[in-house]
Amino acid sequence: MGSDDGSESSSRFDTDTTIEATGEGTFDAHIDRGWWIQRGPNGGYIAALLARAMGAGVDDPAKHARSLTVHYQAPADEGPAQIEVHTERSGRTVHYLSARLLQGSRLIATASGAFATVNADSPAFADPSFPDYPAPDTISSPPPAPVSVPMRERYDMRHVLGAPWERPQRSAETGGWIRLRETRPYDSILVAALSDAWYPAVFTRLATPMGVPTIDLTVHIRSVEALQRMKPDDWLAVRFRTTVAVEGFLEEDGELWAPDGTLIAHSRQLGLLLAP
Repeated sequence: MGSDDGSESSSRFDTDTTIEATGEGTFDAHIDRGWWIQRGPNGGYIAALLARAMGAGVDDPAKHARSLTVHYQAPADEGPAQIEVHTERSGRTVHYLSARLLQGSRLIATASGAFATVNADSPAFADPSFPDYPAPDTISSPPPAPVSVPMRERYDMRHVLGAPWERPQRSAETGGWIRLRETRPYDSILVAALSDAWYPAVFTRLATPMGVPTIDLTVHIRSVEALQRMKPDDWLAVRFRTTVAVEGFLEEDGELWAPDGTLIAHSRQLGLLLAP
């Protein structure tokens, strides 16, 4: 999701988000089952594929990913997929794109993105506070989840706040530290994946597991400079909250923080609550 996302890497993440240009704005991809949740691939994994394709459509290293919104029309199958990317408008400051992920004639997801230059001289402030979490190396790995999810094998997680399903809590808030199990350089493609890699905050208010497929996911990159400073083995501090669940839908707001206390990204998604 950034113009600097073409770095060479042999990580599982890069292998499984590889795209191959097949024409002007068209790419082949492969949906890998290693990123599966219950009914199909994780929404963050699909967002990363679309982000990589849109990043390939921005021919300007000065423009970095700032906004990505994905709508999920259908769960993908394992196997080949195609991505179509179209530039909607390219201005001096912002480049706008749209993208479609398909498997044959079946539409899986659509996306829109915005890439922009960095203005280091603009007014700057940040009201959100860095989570007061213990250092990740002082926290034990979480116990196995009650539901087997292949995607969980792709990430290291250190849970701090809001354990799922232990007992219903008064608020739906969860968080801790997360990184790829097989580390690689941080970029906006990885941030797109990490924005949906933690378990849903609503699980802290449920007594039994439920499915929470994503209807739409938006990721805003807040600090390109902080993202570029991160080392491959750094942990991201994450915090997610849900404040409304009604009529079968919920929202979830997320914060993703660099270990130096800089806010890397905001996320928001609309989810669907499904009985098991």
